[in-house]
Amino acid sequence: MYTLTTMVEFSSAHTLVGHSGPCKKMHGHNWKVEVEITGEKLDKIGMVVDFKEIRKATNLVVDELDHEFLNNLEPFSEDNPTAENIARYIFTKLSEEFSNKNVKVNSIKLWETDKSAVSYKE
Repeated sequence: MYTLTTMVEFSSAHTLVGHSGPCKKMHGHNWKVEVEITGEKLDKIGMVVDFKEIRKATNLVVDELDHEFLNNLEPFSEDNPTAENIARYIFTKLSEEFSNKNVKVNSIKLWETDKSAVSYKE
């Protein structure tokens, strides 16, 4: 089994409804998204999947979130746009993209700050 990891970044703002601290106010983050893809088979040139393809698919997902107020977006109309829910959303969207290929999304690690991250996998 091979595991490929790549990272993309985006910026957005959110509020956390029901939070008792300062996160209840609008604030922003420069998010880093680590994507882990796994696969067993190599193609004819010896790759599971090109890193460029993983980043392209990830960028299509995060471009919907980039420079947006996340609370106004449909995926977070009922769920708070916490790091946990954002990571699950990205995982789900990328899994749709890679579901019919030799690869699968293993996990998403979403960095909210340089010192705080959440991982999501199924």
